[in-house]
Amino acid sequence: MSSTTTAPAPLGVAAPPQKLTGNLRVILAVLLIAQFMLAVDFSILNVALPAIGDGLGFSLSNLQWIATSFALSAAGFTLFFGRIGDLVGRKRIFLASIGLLGLSSLVGGLATSPEVLLVARVAQGLATAAATPAGLALLTTAFPEGPLRQKALGLNGALMSAGFTTGAVLGGVLTDLLSWRWAFFINVPVAVGVLLVAPAVIKESRPADRPKMDLPGALSVTLGLLSIVYGLTQAGEHGWTHPVALAGLLVGAVLLFVFYLVERRAAQPLVPLHVLKKPTVAWGNVLGLLAFVTETSLVYLLTLYMQKTLGFSALTAGISFGVLGLGTVVGGVFASKVISRTSTLTALVAGGLLQAAFTAILLLLGPTSASMGLLLPATFLGGVGNMLVIVGFMVTATTGLPDREQGLATGLASMSQQVGITMGTPIMSAIVAATTAGAVTAGAILDGVSVAIAANAALVLVGVLVAALFLRTKSTRSAKRTDGRNLTKQRAAAA
Repeated sequence: MSSTTTAPAPLGVAAPPQKLTGNLRVILAVLLIAQFMLAVDFSILNVALPAIGDGLGFSLSNLQWIATSFALSAAGFTLFFGRIGDLVGRKRIFLASIGLLGLSSLVGGLATSPEVLLVARVAQGLATAAATPAGLALLTTAFPEGPLRQKALGLNGALMSAGFTTGAVLGGVLTDLLSWRWAFFINVPVAVGVLLVAPAVIKESRPADRPKMDLPGALSVTLGLLSIVYGLTQAGEHGWTHPVALAGLLVGAVLLFVFYLVERRAAQPLVPLHVLKKPTVAWGNVLGLLAFVTETSLVYLLTLYMQKTLGFSALTAGISFGVLGLGTVVGGVFASKVISRTSTLTALVAGGLLQAAFTAILLLLGPTSASMGLLLPATFLGGVGNMLVIVGFMVTATTGLPDREQGLATGLASMSQQVGITMGTPIMSAIVAATTAGAVTAGAILDGVSVAIAANAALVLVGVLVAALFLRTKSTRSAKRTDGRNLTKQRAAAA
């Protein structure tokens, strides 16, 4: 028997699959379709907001609540629902949340008043907060740690990131050709299809020992995240010095500190502190936060540039992001290969450097449409780099934890993703506003976007430093030394 042969599984325990079987392919397809749909919902209404406002009578000041109501519930309840999945079963939560998403999308598409539409958006956000960590936990427990899980997470990350950019394209196309209502209706048949197939192929997943619900911890972290996200959205609308924005951020910070104190004393904490102390979990989620802050906010900056500086229509600008979406798909497909042939750390560092380089190149954008010859390849290659980081973050943040903690791990990862998406635009919007000082000329917008792009690239480099400094573990260094010795022996034998 060779040294690479997998040891037999203990009696009574099924050996983990070593390749994608037919059933695993179906499971993967169902979960990926669901995650893609959830990602599309983050951005599909951005282009449609003016049309929705005209159709339902939203005032200009209240129009942002269509996005804010979704972001609040999606980011604020993710960790809570991730833990609920551990308690009652991730498959059950996943199916219920996909059903809620389909129903709320139907209600949103049929809405005849702002109030009904906002209720539908809150329900969509809650469904996303429940389905995202549950789907990820089902994915990580269905695929054993190693190449299979890396491949699954790579495809998942690619489709989620591609879904965000696809949403921008699809929202413009549906609004222009049909109606903004189809930005809601498109979810309904997808949700029905997932609900028809998923129950038959996905197995229930929950810890063997069901923990008790840490209610004080759940309340403090949920309210804290809601306050933080609300403060961020208000900062994006009114500026970082606005009293409401500052109050939201301050209250959120206090509540999250209360959550930390609660978790230190809880017998069965919502988030065991020993999990947060794992470098892979803590720093992995920091990298995930930065990855989603930077790439999703870059979409906002380039939308601003194409529409306000170059004069493109919303539809044209949206279609241009198809190139970025293609880059994320390519990055997701190759991420697992990069990780398996090198290491997760290599994927994080190389991906971050690639993303930073091609984000910085966008500083050369000019006031004419000739700059699209630079923008399109730069966003493609930057998207490849960003996806290497996202897949590396997902693998890092969920590795080395038992199945009973996968709901928690994926809940933390989903929270990092959704808070990152929510944070990015307010941060970059504030930089643009501070640079332009209220000017709305094409040149002023270009200057503001350029300063924000520089800040964006700097944040990507911060992520590279975090990975290089804090995820270079002793085991990684030891493994490299071992690999080096083995390579030397192989060369000596060949000689």
